[in-house]
Amino acid sequence: MKSLKFLLTGIFFGIVLVKSEAVSWYRIYEMFQFQSFHMYGIIGSAVVVGIIGVWLIKRSKLNSIEGQPIVLPPKDRSIARYLIGGTIFGLGWALAGACPGPMYILVGTGVLSMLLVIAGAILGTFFYGLIKDRLPH
Repeated sequence: MKSLKFLLTGIFFGIVLVKSEAVSWYRIYEMFQFQSFHMYGIIGSAVVVGIIGVWLIKRSKLNSIEGQPIVLPPKDRSIARYLIGGTIFGLGWALAGACPGPMYILVGTGVLSMLLVIAGAILGTFFYGLIKDRLPH
């Protein structure tokens, strides 16, 4: 029963992304071609909401749903790491036409070719798990 609220939240979030056209390949293409502000507005809004949310969590010293204090450890400030990771993520996003969350939403809307993209993402995650101990972190 606890998972039901998360399932309903996910369904609602999926509907919002479909209705806002955030899962539209054409909108993503427009973004990467710098032809439209639409996706930048959505992403920028999400970043602002995330910043405010983290600030409120830190300021209010909120607890998780299990009652444990939420601890946000400091991040490694390696610029090269984020540039390389962001570039790989962006290239995958541009090639697939979707980032990880909308891939599942697109399958739900009937774009079954996204199953190949999901399989590739799972395979890539598995491969990373095999070699992560040999990579510089």
